[in-house]
Amino acid sequence: MSVQTITKENFDQVVLQADKPVLVDFWAPWCGPCRMVSPLVDQIAEERDDIVVGKVNVDEQSELAVRFGVMSIPTLLVFKGGEIANKAVGAQPKAELLKLLD
Repeated sequence: MSVQTITKENFDQVVLQADKPVLVDFWAPWCGPCRMVSPLVDQIAEERDDIVVGKVNVDEQSELAVRFGVMSIPTLLVFKGGEIANKAVGAQPKAELLKLLD
């Protein structure tokens, strides 16, 4: 499955109403660690059909960053049943990203 671009307009539908766990990557184009994590998030999206993967550009969607208290990027949140189930801040290896989903 491909990565979905998440905006304040589609957040509720894509994330909160999802019938699968959702991995959300809060990032920005100028962020070096974000550029390290982004290909890993893309790989997870392609490898896993049992989850939804989305990205929030914090420069364009600052309301979502504020709503979820994102102070540093990259921040990765896992939502299950519309609630935050797990969180990681900063660049993480792929194995750690996968652990967030367990």
